[in-house]
Amino acid sequence: MAYSTELADRVRERLSKVENIQVEEKKMFSGLSFLVNGKMCINISHDNLMCRYDPGLEDEVAEKKGFLPMIMKGKQLRGYCYVEPSGFQKPDDFEYWVRICLDYNPVAKASKK
Repeated sequence: MAYSTELADRVRERLSKVENIQVEEKKMFSGLSFLVNGKMCINISHDNLMCRYDPGLEDEVAEKKGFLPMIMKGKQLRGYCYVEPSGFQKPDDFEYWVRICLDYNPVAKASKK
């Protein structure tokens, strides 16, 4: 599993500043997933972020620099995307992606065990 350990450290550090959440790291999706309160929140896939966010934000998110739609079985999976490094190099851009993932987490469905 190849993923950017530098990016993983950046996400890990950012999540450590959030109060009242439990973070678990799990290797999945050919990378590293950060589960927040038992639900997939944000992942590192190679050098990209993989974000889970409110599907209602799809149009806004699709306009962001670095956005790549997540395609599964030939269909775009709304509420999930990849973000190339150009889209999160700046601190404000990185914060945007982490924030939309954290904002959606409380209402996101947990996967079946």
